[in-house]
Amino acid sequence: MLNLKRIITAMVLWPAAVVAQDISFDVKGENSDLAAALRSASLVLATSADENPDPQDYIAAARADYRRLLTALYGRGYYSGVISISVDGREASSIAPLAAPARINAITLRVDPGPVFRFGDTDISPTASGTLLPESFARGQTAAANVVGQAVTAAVDAWRDTGHAKAARIGQSITAQHAAQELNVRVAIAPGPQLTFGDVSVTGNAAVRTDRIVAIAGLPVGETFSPAALKKAEQRLRETGAFDSVTTTEAKVIGPNDTLPIVLNVAERKPRRFGFGLELSSIEGIKVSSFWLHRNFLGGAERFRVDGEISGIGGETGGVDYTIGLNLERPAVYGPDTDGFIRSQLSREDEPDYRVEQFAIEAGLTRVIADDLVAEIGVGFLTARDVTDLGTRDYTLVTFPISATLDRRDVPTNATDGYYLDLETTPFFDTANDVVGARMFADARAYRSVGADEQLTLAGRLQVGSLLGTSIQSAPADFLFYSGGGGTVRGQPYKSLAIDDLVGGQAVRTGGQSFVGAQLEARYAVSDTIGLVGFYDVGQVSADAGFDNNTGWHAGAGVGIRYNTGIGPIRLDIGTPASGANIAKSVQVYIGIGQSF
Repeated sequence: MLNLKRIITAMVLWPAAVVAQDISFDVKGENSDLAAALRSASLVLATSADENPDPQDYIAAARADYRRLLTALYGRGYYSGVISISVDGREASSIAPLAAPARINAITLRVDPGPVFRFGDTDISPTASGTLLPESFARGQTAAANVVGQAVTAAVDAWRDTGHAKAARIGQSITAQHAAQELNVRVAIAPGPQLTFGDVSVTGNAAVRTDRIVAIAGLPVGETFSPAALKKAEQRLRETGAFDSVTTTEAKVIGPNDTLPIVLNVAERKPRRFGFGLELSSIEGIKVSSFWLHRNFLGGAERFRVDGEISGIGGETGGVDYTIGLNLERPAVYGPDTDGFIRSQLSREDEPDYRVEQFAIEAGLTRVIADDLVAEIGVGFLTARDVTDLGTRDYTLVTFPISATLDRRDVPTNATDGYYLDLETTPFFDTANDVVGARMFADARAYRSVGADEQLTLAGRLQVGSLLGTSIQSAPADFLFYSGGGGTVRGQPYKSLAIDDLVGGQAVRTGGQSFVGAQLEARYAVSDTIGLVGFYDVGQVSADAGFDNNTGWHAGAGVGIRYNTGIGPIRLDIGTPASGANIAKSVQVYIGIGQSF
Protein backbone atom coordinates (compact mmCIF):
# COMPACT_ATOMS: atom_id res chain seq x y z
CA MET A 1 0.00 0.00 0.00
CA LEU A 2 1.40 3.41 -0.98
CA ASN A 3 2.26 5.86 1.77
CA LEU A 4 0.22 8.95 0.76
CA LYS A 5 1.91 11.18 3.36
CA ARG A 6 5.40 10.43 1.96
CA ILE A 7 4.26 11.10 -1.61
CA ILE A 8 2.78 14.49 -0.66
CA THR A 9 5.94 15.43 1.31
CA ALA A 10 8.18 14.52 -1.63
CA MET A 11 6.01 16.60 -4.02
CA VAL A 12 6.25 19.63 -1.73
CA LEU A 13 10.03 19.38 -1.31
CA TRP A 14 10.82 18.44 -4.91
CA PRO A 15 11.08 21.99 -6.36
CA ALA A 16 13.60 23.06 -3.69
CA ALA A 17 15.76 20.01 -4.34
CA VAL A 18 16.03 20.53 -8.09
CA VAL A 19 19.28 22.26 -9.00
CA ALA A 20 20.91 23.41 -12.23
CA GLN A 21 20.22 21.02 -15.07
CA ASP A 22 22.68 22.69 -17.47
CA ILE A 23 25.97 24.45 -16.75
CA SER A 24 27.91 25.91 -19.66
CA PHE A 25 31.30 27.61 -19.59
CA ASP A 26 32.44 29.63 -22.60
CA VAL A 27 35.88 31.25 -22.86
CA LYS A 28 36.39 33.44 -25.91
CA GLY A 29 39.51 32.68 -27.95
CA GLU A 30 41.54 29.56 -28.51
CA ASN A 31 43.82 29.57 -25.46
CA SER A 32 43.18 26.10 -24.04
CA ASP A 33 45.57 26.60 -21.10
CA LEU A 34 43.72 29.76 -20.05
CA ALA A 35 40.36 28.02 -20.41
CA ALA A 36 41.57 25.14 -18.23
CA ALA A 37 42.85 27.57 -15.57
CA LEU A 38 39.52 29.41 -15.49
CA ARG A 39 37.59 26.17 -15.18
CA SER A 40 39.82 25.09 -12.30
CA ALA A 41 39.15 28.44 -10.58
CA SER A 42 35.35 28.23 -10.94
CA LEU A 43 33.45 27.45 -7.76
CA VAL A 44 30.27 26.85 -9.76
CA LEU A 45 31.86 23.92 -11.57
CA ALA A 46 33.21 22.60 -8.30
CA THR A 47 29.76 22.86 -6.71
CA SER A 48 28.18 20.91 -9.58
CA ALA A 49 30.39 17.98 -8.64
CA ASP A 50 28.97 17.87 -5.10
CA GLU A 51 26.51 15.13 -4.27
CA ASN A 52 23.43 17.22 -3.39
CA PRO A 53 23.97 20.93 -4.10
CA ASP A 54 20.99 23.24 -3.60
CA PRO A 55 20.12 26.53 -5.39
CA GLN A 56 21.55 28.60 -2.54
CA ASP A 57 24.92 26.84 -3.00
CA TYR A 58 24.95 27.73 -6.69
CA ILE A 59 24.09 31.39 -6.08
CA ALA A 60 26.86 31.74 -3.48
CA ALA A 61 29.33 30.01 -5.82
CA ALA A 62 28.31 32.17 -8.80
CA ARG A 63 28.74 35.43 -6.85
CA ALA A 64 32.16 34.27 -5.64
CA ASP A 65 33.24 33.30 -9.16
CA TYR A 66 33.48 36.93 -10.35
CA ARG A 67 36.48 37.50 -8.09
CA ARG A 68 37.92 34.02 -8.59
CA LEU A 69 37.81 34.24 -12.38
CA LEU A 70 39.16 37.80 -12.36
CA THR A 71 42.07 36.68 -10.17
CA ALA A 72 42.81 33.84 -12.61
CA LEU A 73 42.81 36.35 -15.52
CA TYR A 74 45.16 38.73 -13.68
CA GLY A 75 47.42 35.79 -12.91
CA ARG A 76 47.98 35.33 -16.66
CA GLY A 77 48.25 38.96 -17.69
CA TYR A 78 44.66 39.70 -18.76
CA TYR A 79 43.51 43.02 -17.28
CA SER A 80 40.55 43.98 -19.51
CA GLY A 81 38.51 40.82 -19.28
CA VAL A 82 34.72 40.75 -19.19
CA ILE A 83 32.95 38.16 -17.03
CA SER A 84 29.28 37.29 -17.20
CA ILE A 85 27.57 34.68 -15.04
CA SER A 86 23.87 34.27 -15.71
CA VAL A 87 21.44 32.16 -13.73
CA ASP A 88 18.37 31.42 -15.82
CA GLY A 89 19.06 34.62 -17.76
CA ARG A 90 19.73 36.84 -14.72
CA GLU A 91 23.22 38.11 -13.89
CA ALA A 92 24.31 36.40 -10.70
CA SER A 93 25.61 39.66 -9.24
CA SER A 94 22.04 41.04 -9.27
CA ILE A 95 20.66 38.16 -7.18
CA ALA A 96 20.74 38.83 -3.45
CA PRO A 97 22.86 36.31 -1.54
CA LEU A 98 19.86 34.93 0.39
CA ALA A 99 17.33 35.22 -2.43
CA ALA A 100 18.11 32.09 -4.38
CA PRO A 101 15.29 30.83 -6.60
CA ALA A 102 13.60 27.55 -5.71
CA ARG A 103 14.66 26.05 -9.01
CA ILE A 104 17.62 26.64 -11.34
CA ASN A 105 17.53 25.34 -14.89
CA ALA A 106 20.74 26.73 -16.38
CA ILE A 107 23.88 28.60 -15.40
CA THR A 108 26.03 30.14 -18.11
CA LEU A 109 29.54 31.45 -17.50
CA ARG A 110 31.09 33.58 -20.26
CA VAL A 111 34.58 35.04 -20.15
CA ASP A 112 36.08 37.39 -22.72
CA PRO A 113 39.70 37.63 -21.55
CA GLY A 114 40.64 40.48 -23.88
CA PRO A 115 44.28 41.04 -24.88
CA VAL A 116 47.36 39.96 -22.95
CA PHE A 117 49.07 42.87 -21.20
CA ARG A 118 52.85 43.30 -21.12
CA PHE A 119 54.98 44.97 -18.50
CA GLY A 120 55.84 48.58 -19.26
CA ASP A 121 57.78 50.51 -16.63
CA THR A 122 58.91 48.27 -13.76
CA ASP A 123 60.66 49.63 -10.72
CA ILE A 124 61.24 48.29 -7.21
CA SER A 125 63.49 50.44 -5.08
CA PRO A 126 65.63 50.60 -3.19
CA THR A 127 67.11 47.14 -3.65
CA ALA A 128 69.96 45.49 -1.78
CA SER A 129 73.23 44.78 -3.54
CA GLY A 130 73.00 41.51 -5.46
CA THR A 131 69.20 41.42 -5.60
CA LEU A 132 67.97 39.03 -8.31
CA LEU A 133 64.50 39.93 -9.52
CA PRO A 134 62.58 37.46 -11.71
CA GLU A 135 63.58 37.66 -15.37
CA SER A 136 59.88 37.80 -16.25
CA PHE A 137 59.56 41.09 -14.33
CA ALA A 138 60.79 43.27 -17.19
CA ARG A 139 59.45 45.42 -20.01
CA GLY A 140 57.81 43.36 -22.73
CA GLN A 141 57.22 40.28 -20.59
CA THR A 142 53.71 38.97 -19.87
CA ALA A 143 52.34 41.02 -16.96
CA ALA A 144 51.19 38.11 -14.77
CA ALA A 145 50.05 39.37 -11.36
CA ASN A 146 51.96 36.67 -9.49
CA VAL A 147 55.22 37.88 -11.09
CA VAL A 148 54.77 41.24 -9.34
CA GLY A 149 54.40 39.43 -6.02
CA GLN A 150 57.47 37.31 -6.73
CA ALA A 151 59.51 40.40 -7.52
CA VAL A 152 58.47 42.17 -4.32
CA THR A 153 59.23 39.05 -2.29
CA ALA A 154 62.67 38.75 -3.91
CA ALA A 155 63.46 42.38 -3.10
CA VAL A 156 62.36 42.09 0.53
CA ASP A 157 64.17 38.76 1.00
CA ALA A 158 67.38 40.25 -0.39
CA TRP A 159 67.27 42.97 2.25
CA ARG A 160 66.53 40.38 4.97
CA ASP A 161 69.46 38.26 3.79
CA THR A 162 71.76 41.23 4.50
CA GLY A 163 70.43 41.66 8.04
CA HIS A 164 67.54 44.09 7.45
CA ALA A 165 64.97 41.90 9.18
CA LYS A 166 62.18 44.50 9.11
CA ALA A 167 62.38 45.26 5.38
CA ALA A 168 58.88 45.69 3.96
CA ARG A 169 56.89 47.12 1.07
CA ILE A 170 55.58 50.55 2.06
CA GLY A 171 53.83 51.61 -1.13
CA GLN A 172 53.02 50.62 -4.67
CA SER A 173 51.53 52.00 -7.87
CA ILE A 174 50.17 49.51 -10.42
CA THR A 175 48.57 51.08 -13.49
CA ALA A 176 47.05 49.30 -16.46
CA GLN A 177 47.39 51.26 -19.73
CA HIS A 178 44.57 49.75 -21.78
CA ALA A 179 45.39 51.58 -25.00
CA ALA A 180 48.98 50.35 -24.93
CA GLN A 181 48.04 47.06 -23.27
CA GLU A 182 50.78 47.60 -20.68
CA LEU A 183 51.05 47.31 -16.91
CA ASN A 184 53.30 49.83 -15.15
CA VAL A 185 54.55 48.82 -11.72
CA ARG A 186 56.32 50.90 -9.10
CA VAL A 187 56.99 49.54 -5.60
CA ALA A 188 58.70 51.29 -2.68
CA ILE A 189 60.67 49.27 -0.13
CA ALA A 190 61.71 50.38 3.36
CA PRO A 191 64.80 48.34 4.33
CA GLY A 192 64.89 49.40 7.96
CA PRO A 193 68.09 49.16 10.03
CA GLN A 194 70.51 46.26 9.88
CA LEU A 195 69.88 44.14 12.96
CA THR A 196 71.77 41.58 15.00
CA PHE A 197 70.36 38.56 16.80
CA GLY A 198 69.21 39.50 20.29
CA ASP A 199 67.96 37.50 23.25
CA VAL A 200 66.68 33.98 22.54
CA SER A 201 63.74 32.60 24.55
CA VAL A 202 61.84 29.31 24.39
CA THR A 203 58.15 28.45 24.64
CA GLY A 204 56.31 25.12 24.64
CA ASN A 205 58.94 22.98 26.36
CA ALA A 206 58.24 20.97 29.49
CA ALA A 207 60.72 18.09 29.69
CA VAL A 208 63.62 19.40 27.58
CA ARG A 209 65.62 22.07 29.39
CA THR A 210 65.55 25.60 27.98
CA ASP A 211 69.32 26.05 28.08
CA ARG A 212 69.81 22.89 26.02
CA ILE A 213 67.24 23.97 23.43
CA VAL A 214 69.03 27.30 23.03
CA ALA A 215 72.41 25.57 22.75
CA ILE A 216 71.18 23.07 20.15
CA ALA A 217 69.51 25.80 18.06
CA GLY A 218 72.82 27.65 17.95
CA LEU A 219 71.48 31.07 16.99
CA PRO A 220 74.51 33.41 16.78
CA VAL A 221 73.51 36.08 19.32
CA GLY A 222 75.27 39.35 18.55
CA GLU A 223 75.87 38.50 14.89
CA THR A 224 74.03 39.97 11.90
CA PHE A 225 70.47 38.71 11.47
CA SER A 226 70.06 35.97 8.85
CA PRO A 227 66.90 34.07 7.77
CA ALA A 228 69.17 31.13 6.88
CA ALA A 229 70.36 30.99 10.51
CA LEU A 230 66.73 30.78 11.66
CA LYS A 231 66.01 27.88 9.31
CA LYS A 232 69.19 26.12 10.40
CA ALA A 233 68.24 26.50 14.07
CA GLU A 234 64.84 24.94 13.38
CA GLN A 235 66.48 22.10 11.46
CA ARG A 236 68.95 21.33 14.26
CA LEU A 237 66.15 21.07 16.79
CA ARG A 238 64.01 18.86 14.55
CA GLU A 239 66.91 16.51 13.88
CA THR A 240 67.24 15.70 17.59
CA GLY A 241 63.93 13.84 17.27
CA ALA A 242 62.72 15.32 20.56
CA PHE A 243 60.18 17.69 19.00
CA ASP A 244 57.05 17.30 16.89
CA SER A 245 57.32 20.86 15.61
CA VAL A 246 59.74 23.77 15.80
CA THR A 247 59.16 27.34 14.63
CA THR A 248 60.91 30.65 15.20
CA THR A 249 59.17 33.97 15.84
CA GLU A 250 60.85 37.32 15.31
CA ALA A 251 59.99 40.06 17.79
CA LYS A 252 57.69 42.71 16.36
CA VAL A 253 59.62 45.51 18.08
CA ILE A 254 63.33 46.07 17.52
CA GLY A 255 65.32 45.71 20.74
CA PRO A 256 68.02 47.98 22.20
CA ASN A 257 71.05 48.65 19.99
CA ASP A 258 69.29 47.36 16.88
CA THR A 259 68.89 43.82 18.15
CA LEU A 260 66.08 41.42 17.27
CA PRO A 261 64.87 39.04 20.00
CA ILE A 262 63.89 35.56 18.79
CA VAL A 263 61.43 33.09 20.31
CA LEU A 264 61.87 29.36 19.70
CA ASN A 265 58.45 27.69 19.72
CA VAL A 266 58.62 23.93 20.28
CA ALA A 267 56.15 21.10 20.75
CA GLU A 268 57.72 18.09 22.43
CA ARG A 269 57.36 14.59 21.06
CA LYS A 270 56.59 11.57 23.20
CA PRO A 271 60.03 10.55 24.47
CA ARG A 272 59.85 6.77 24.10
CA ARG A 273 59.59 4.67 20.98
CA PHE A 274 59.77 0.96 20.22
CA GLY A 275 60.26 -0.73 16.85
CA PHE A 276 61.24 -3.96 15.15
CA GLY A 277 62.35 -5.33 11.79
CA LEU A 278 62.24 -8.63 9.96
CA GLU A 279 64.23 -9.93 6.99
CA LEU A 280 64.21 -13.33 5.32
CA SER A 281 66.71 -15.02 3.06
CA SER A 282 66.40 -18.59 1.82
CA ILE A 283 70.09 -19.18 2.62
CA GLU A 284 70.92 -16.68 5.37
CA GLY A 285 67.73 -17.46 7.26
CA ILE A 286 65.60 -15.10 9.33
CA LYS A 287 66.88 -11.90 10.90
CA VAL A 288 64.81 -10.31 13.67
CA SER A 289 65.73 -6.93 15.10
CA SER A 290 64.20 -4.60 17.65
CA PHE A 291 65.01 -1.33 19.38
CA TRP A 292 63.91 0.85 22.28
CA LEU A 293 64.53 4.59 22.07
CA HIS A 294 64.36 7.47 24.54
CA ARG A 295 64.55 10.88 22.84
CA ASN A 296 65.22 12.94 25.97
CA PHE A 297 67.18 10.62 28.21
CA LEU A 298 68.87 13.20 30.47
CA GLY A 299 66.59 16.19 29.88
CA GLY A 300 68.76 17.73 27.18
CA ALA A 301 67.37 16.00 24.05
CA GLU A 302 69.87 13.14 24.44
CA ARG A 303 69.01 10.04 22.41
CA PHE A 304 69.50 6.73 24.21
CA ARG A 305 68.87 3.65 22.12
CA VAL A 306 69.01 -0.06 22.90
CA ASP A 307 69.22 -2.40 19.89
CA GLY A 308 68.92 -6.15 19.74
CA GLU A 309 69.29 -8.43 16.74
CA ILE A 310 69.23 -12.17 16.14
CA SER A 311 70.09 -13.49 12.69
CA GLY A 312 70.86 -16.75 10.95
CA ILE A 313 67.74 -18.40 12.34
CA GLY A 314 67.06 -21.47 10.21
CA GLY A 315 69.80 -20.46 7.78
CA GLU A 316 72.61 -22.37 6.15
CA THR A 317 75.36 -19.96 7.12
CA GLY A 318 76.73 -21.34 10.34
CA GLY A 319 75.02 -20.78 13.67
CA VAL A 320 72.80 -18.10 15.11
CA ASP A 321 74.29 -14.60 15.46
CA TYR A 322 73.24 -11.99 18.00
CA THR A 323 74.01 -8.36 18.78
CA ILE A 324 73.07 -6.18 21.74
CA GLY A 325 73.97 -2.52 21.41
CA LEU A 326 73.69 0.62 23.54
CA ASN A 327 74.03 4.08 22.02
CA LEU A 328 73.90 7.47 23.76
CA GLU A 329 74.03 10.65 21.64
CA ARG A 330 74.19 14.17 23.05
CA PRO A 331 73.62 17.06 20.64
CA ALA A 332 75.66 20.25 20.68
CA VAL A 333 78.56 19.13 22.85
CA TYR A 334 81.03 21.41 21.06
CA GLY A 335 79.01 24.04 19.24
CA PRO A 336 75.61 23.43 17.65
CA ASP A 337 76.93 21.30 14.77
CA THR A 338 79.01 18.81 16.78
CA ASP A 339 77.35 15.98 18.66
CA GLY A 340 78.95 13.51 21.02
CA PHE A 341 78.32 9.78 21.30
CA ILE A 342 79.16 6.71 23.35
CA ARG A 343 78.42 3.29 21.84
CA SER A 344 78.88 -0.21 23.16
CA GLN A 345 78.10 -3.58 21.64
CA LEU A 346 78.18 -7.20 22.71
CA SER A 347 77.98 -9.63 19.79
CA ARG A 348 78.45 -13.16 18.61
CA GLU A 349 78.94 -13.94 14.92
CA ASP A 350 78.87 -17.63 13.94
CA GLU A 351 79.79 -17.93 10.27
CA PRO A 352 80.81 -20.98 8.22
CA ASP A 353 84.50 -19.95 8.26
CA TYR A 354 84.81 -18.33 11.69
CA ARG A 355 83.15 -17.59 14.99
CA VAL A 356 83.76 -14.29 16.79
CA GLU A 357 82.61 -13.28 20.27
CA GLN A 358 83.23 -9.61 20.84
CA PHE A 359 82.69 -6.63 23.13
CA ALA A 360 83.36 -3.12 21.86
CA ILE A 361 82.95 0.39 23.22
CA GLU A 362 83.57 3.62 21.38
CA ALA A 363 83.30 7.35 22.05
CA GLY A 364 83.56 10.18 19.59
CA LEU A 365 82.17 13.23 17.83
CA THR A 366 79.85 13.68 14.85
CA ARG A 367 80.25 16.91 12.88
CA VAL A 368 77.63 18.28 10.47
CA ILE A 369 79.79 20.01 7.88
CA ALA A 370 76.88 20.75 5.53
CA ASP A 371 73.26 19.66 5.25
CA ASP A 372 74.34 16.68 3.16
CA LEU A 373 77.84 16.06 4.54
CA VAL A 374 78.56 14.49 7.94
CA ALA A 375 81.92 13.42 9.39
CA GLU A 376 82.67 11.29 12.42
CA ILE A 377 85.76 10.55 14.47
CA GLY A 378 86.22 8.43 17.58
CA VAL A 379 88.36 6.18 19.70
CA GLY A 380 87.38 2.67 20.67
CA PHE A 381 88.30 -0.40 22.67
CA LEU A 382 87.55 -3.89 21.36
CA THR A 383 88.22 -7.25 22.90
CA ALA A 384 87.33 -10.49 21.14
CA ARG A 385 87.92 -14.19 20.66
CA ASP A 386 87.75 -15.70 17.20
CA VAL A 387 87.86 -19.32 16.11
CA THR A 388 88.94 -20.07 12.54
CA ASP A 389 90.71 -22.79 10.57
CA LEU A 390 93.91 -21.11 11.78
CA GLY A 391 93.02 -21.76 15.42
CA THR A 392 91.62 -19.88 18.39
CA ARG A 393 92.87 -16.39 19.13
CA ASP A 394 92.17 -13.75 21.79
CA TYR A 395 92.97 -10.15 21.00
CA THR A 396 92.38 -6.60 22.20
CA LEU A 397 92.33 -3.67 19.82
CA VAL A 398 92.46 0.07 20.26
CA THR A 399 90.67 1.60 17.28
CA PHE A 400 90.45 5.10 15.81
CA PRO A 401 87.45 5.06 13.46
CA ILE A 402 86.99 7.94 11.00
CA SER A 403 84.16 8.28 8.48
CA ALA A 404 82.48 10.78 6.19
CA THR A 405 79.09 10.50 4.48
CA LEU A 406 77.84 12.61 1.56
CA ASP A 407 74.14 12.01 0.91
CA ARG A 408 72.52 13.76 -2.05
CA ARG A 409 69.69 11.30 -2.71
CA ASP A 410 66.22 12.75 -3.23
CA VAL A 411 64.59 10.15 -0.94
CA PRO A 412 67.11 8.17 1.15
CA THR A 413 64.81 5.16 1.67
CA ASN A 414 63.67 4.95 -1.96
CA ALA A 415 65.96 7.08 -4.12
CA THR A 416 65.13 7.92 -7.72
CA ASP A 417 67.79 10.58 -8.28
CA GLY A 418 71.08 11.72 -6.78
CA TYR A 419 74.03 9.93 -5.24
CA TYR A 420 75.48 8.72 -1.95
CA LEU A 421 79.09 8.26 -0.82
CA ASP A 422 80.32 6.77 2.45
CA LEU A 423 84.03 6.52 3.28
CA GLU A 424 85.33 4.71 6.37
CA THR A 425 88.78 4.02 7.73
CA THR A 426 89.57 2.33 11.04
CA PRO A 427 93.22 2.36 12.09
CA PHE A 428 93.81 -0.15 14.88
CA PHE A 429 96.50 -1.38 17.23
CA ASP A 430 96.52 -4.96 18.51
CA THR A 431 97.87 -4.58 22.05
CA ALA A 432 98.61 -8.29 22.51
CA ASN A 433 100.36 -8.95 19.22
CA ASP A 434 101.89 -5.56 18.39
CA VAL A 435 100.01 -5.45 15.08
CA VAL A 436 99.20 -2.06 13.55
CA GLY A 437 96.82 -1.86 10.62
CA ALA A 438 93.82 -0.12 9.10
CA ARG A 439 90.59 -1.32 7.56
CA MET A 440 89.27 0.92 4.76
CA PHE A 441 85.90 0.73 3.04
CA ALA A 442 84.03 2.84 0.49
CA ASP A 443 80.38 2.60 -0.57
CA ALA A 444 79.22 4.69 -3.55
CA ARG A 445 75.68 4.71 -4.97
CA ALA A 446 74.06 6.64 -7.83
CA TYR A 447 70.50 6.93 -9.11
CA ARG A 448 68.98 8.35 -12.30
CA SER A 449 65.37 8.28 -13.50
CA VAL A 450 64.68 8.37 -17.22
CA GLY A 451 61.68 8.48 -19.54
CA ALA A 452 58.85 10.95 -19.97
CA ASP A 453 57.26 10.03 -16.64
CA GLU A 454 60.56 8.96 -15.02
CA GLN A 455 59.07 5.55 -14.26
CA LEU A 456 62.40 3.82 -14.92
CA THR A 457 65.16 4.34 -12.36
CA LEU A 458 68.69 3.11 -13.02
CA ALA A 459 70.62 2.48 -9.82
CA GLY A 460 74.23 1.47 -9.31
CA ARG A 461 76.42 0.65 -6.34
CA LEU A 462 80.18 0.20 -6.01
CA GLN A 463 81.85 -1.18 -2.88
CA VAL A 464 85.61 -1.28 -2.32
CA GLY A 465 87.41 -2.50 0.79
CA SER A 466 91.00 -3.15 1.83
CA LEU A 467 92.84 -4.24 4.98
CA LEU A 468 96.29 -2.67 5.32
CA GLY A 469 99.31 -3.24 7.54
CA THR A 470 98.62 -6.84 8.53
CA SER A 471 98.22 -10.31 7.08
CA ILE A 472 95.32 -12.72 6.82
CA GLN A 473 96.84 -14.84 9.58
CA SER A 474 97.09 -11.96 12.08
CA ALA A 475 94.01 -9.95 11.10
CA PRO A 476 90.76 -10.10 13.10
CA ALA A 477 88.52 -12.59 11.32
CA ASP A 478 85.59 -10.18 10.99
CA PHE A 479 87.85 -7.49 9.48
CA LEU A 480 88.41 -9.68 6.40
CA PHE A 481 86.22 -9.56 3.29
CA TYR A 482 83.86 -12.10 1.72
CA SER A 483 81.43 -11.91 -1.19
CA GLY A 484 78.02 -13.45 -1.76
CA GLY A 485 74.57 -12.85 -0.32
CA GLY A 486 72.17 -9.96 0.06
CA GLY A 487 74.69 -7.21 0.79
CA THR A 488 77.16 -8.08 -1.98
CA VAL A 489 76.15 -10.54 -4.73
CA ARG A 490 72.55 -11.72 -4.68
CA GLY A 491 71.97 -15.13 -6.17
CA GLN A 492 75.30 -16.46 -4.92
CA PRO A 493 75.45 -18.34 -1.59
CA TYR A 494 76.22 -16.26 1.46
CA LYS A 495 79.97 -15.45 1.77
CA SER A 496 80.68 -18.12 -0.83
CA LEU A 497 83.65 -16.28 -2.35
CA ALA A 498 86.64 -16.42 0.00
CA ILE A 499 90.34 -17.38 0.15
CA ASP A 500 91.27 -21.06 0.09
CA ASP A 501 94.88 -21.76 1.05
CA LEU A 502 97.24 -24.32 2.59
CA VAL A 503 98.85 -23.46 5.93
CA GLY A 504 101.19 -26.07 7.36
CA GLY A 505 99.79 -28.62 4.94
CA GLN A 506 96.26 -27.99 6.14
CA ALA A 507 93.50 -26.51 3.96
CA VAL A 508 92.14 -23.31 5.45
CA ARG A 509 89.41 -20.98 4.31
CA THR A 510 89.39 -17.29 5.28
CA GLY A 511 88.22 -13.93 4.10
CA GLY A 512 90.38 -11.79 1.86
CA GLN A 513 92.29 -8.59 2.50
CA SER A 514 90.47 -6.70 -0.23
CA PHE A 515 87.11 -6.70 -1.94
CA VAL A 516 85.44 -4.95 -4.86
CA GLY A 517 81.79 -5.39 -5.78
CA ALA A 518 79.14 -3.78 -7.94
CA GLN A 519 75.36 -3.95 -7.96
CA LEU A 520 73.22 -2.73 -10.86
CA GLU A 521 69.44 -2.38 -10.81
CA ALA A 522 66.72 -1.25 -13.19
CA ARG A 523 63.63 -0.27 -11.20
CA TYR A 524 60.34 0.27 -13.05
CA ALA A 525 57.33 1.85 -11.31
CA VAL A 526 54.26 0.01 -12.57
CA SER A 527 52.06 2.17 -10.30
CA ASP A 528 52.38 4.34 -7.22
CA THR A 529 52.60 1.22 -5.06
CA ILE A 530 54.01 -1.55 -7.25
CA GLY A 531 57.49 -1.68 -8.77
CA LEU A 532 59.49 -4.26 -10.69
CA VAL A 533 63.27 -4.69 -10.47
CA GLY A 534 65.90 -6.45 -12.53
CA PHE A 535 69.41 -6.74 -11.05
CA TYR A 536 72.93 -7.94 -11.80
CA ASP A 537 75.63 -8.15 -9.07
CA VAL A 538 79.32 -8.97 -9.28
CA GLY A 539 82.05 -9.37 -6.64
CA GLN A 540 85.74 -10.18 -6.28
CA VAL A 541 87.88 -11.02 -3.23
CA SER A 542 91.68 -10.77 -3.15
CA ALA A 543 94.18 -12.39 -0.81
CA ASP A 544 96.23 -9.22 -0.37
CA ALA A 545 95.50 -5.54 0.11
CA GLY A 546 96.53 -4.56 -3.41
CA PHE A 547 93.82 -6.49 -5.31
CA ASP A 548 96.53 -8.43 -7.15
CA ASN A 549 96.19 -11.94 -5.79
CA ASN A 550 92.46 -12.48 -6.35
CA THR A 551 90.36 -15.61 -6.29
CA GLY A 552 88.49 -14.70 -9.43
CA TRP A 553 85.02 -13.31 -9.34
CA HIS A 554 81.40 -14.37 -9.25
CA ALA A 555 78.10 -12.83 -10.33
CA GLY A 556 74.41 -13.13 -9.65
CA ALA A 557 71.30 -11.90 -11.42
CA GLY A 558 67.59 -11.88 -10.82
CA VAL A 559 64.32 -10.03 -10.55
CA GLY A 560 62.35 -8.49 -7.75
CA ILE A 561 59.14 -6.77 -6.81
CA ARG A 562 58.57 -3.75 -4.57
CA TYR A 563 55.44 -2.72 -2.68
CA ASN A 564 55.66 0.88 -1.49
CA THR A 565 54.51 1.69 2.03
CA GLY A 566 54.76 4.69 4.29
CA ILE A 567 57.97 3.38 5.86
CA GLY A 568 59.62 2.37 2.59
CA PRO A 569 59.15 -0.38 0.01
CA ILE A 570 58.71 -3.99 1.01
CA ARG A 571 61.33 -5.89 -1.01
CA LEU A 572 61.23 -9.36 -2.55
CA ASP A 573 64.26 -10.37 -4.67
CA ILE A 574 64.84 -13.72 -6.34
CA GLY A 575 68.40 -14.31 -7.57
CA THR A 576 70.44 -17.05 -9.18
CA PRO A 577 74.16 -17.52 -9.96
CA ALA A 578 75.22 -15.81 -13.20
CA SER A 579 78.77 -17.19 -13.33
CA GLY A 580 80.64 -20.42 -12.74
CA ALA A 581 79.38 -23.97 -13.11
CA ASN A 582 76.10 -23.35 -11.28
CA ILE A 583 74.59 -20.73 -13.59
CA ALA A 584 70.81 -20.69 -13.04
CA LYS A 585 70.99 -24.00 -11.10
CA SER A 586 69.90 -22.59 -7.73
CA VAL A 587 67.67 -19.81 -6.44
CA GLN A 588 68.12 -17.44 -3.50
CA VAL A 589 65.19 -15.47 -2.04
CA TYR A 590 65.57 -12.18 -0.13
CA ILE A 591 62.75 -10.37 1.70
CA GLY A 592 63.10 -7.12 3.61
CA ILE A 593 62.00 -3.51 4.04
CA GLY A 594 63.64 -0.80 1.93
CA GLN A 595 65.50 -0.95 -1.34
CA SER A 596 68.53 -3.24 -1.48
CA PHE A 597 70.67 -0.08 -1.68
